[in-house]
Amino acid sequence: MLKGLFKKNNVQLIPPMVGQVLKLEEVPDAVFSGKMIGDGFAIMPSDGKVYAPVYAEVVQLFPTKHAFGLKTASGLEILVHIGIDTVELKGEGFEAYIKAGDKVKAGDLLLDVDLDFLKSKEKSVITPVVFTDKSQYKDFDVTYGSCDKSDKVCVVNI
Repeated sequence: MLKGLFKKNNVQLIPPMVGQVLKLEEVPDAVFSGKMIGDGFAIMPSDGKVYAPVYAEVVQLFPTKHAFGLKTASGLEILVHIGIDTVELKGEGFEAYIKAGDKVKAGDLLLDVDLDFLKSKEKSVITPVVFTDKSQYKDFDVTYGSCDKSDKVCVVNI
């Protein structure tokens, strides 16, 4: 009778970066704004520290360190892509403290990014946060606007 009563049916995310939470449609790249690889939200960061938005396993860190993938225990897959066209920088301006297989908890420092360097190379620093597999969740709710490191900015219903 009580089976499933205490089952957690959502995943709560804190922002991967401090700044402004924006709609994914505001990202100046059609791959993200057109939701071609998934839905989600974006951060316009005010600081270059990148944190784990949730308890998860790091499933991929791109060799150029501009993006990484996480997978939660419930199977939710999250892509954090720092900046637009930042792959072209070949890792310059990024320092990673993670590798594939690492287990991280919400708030762990994962990377440092030199936002001024990215801007000097004429790269947008807007950071998409994308749920890449729609079959892993029902819907999600985002709190847009200013965000700090520990604010809950998104709840994903599993």
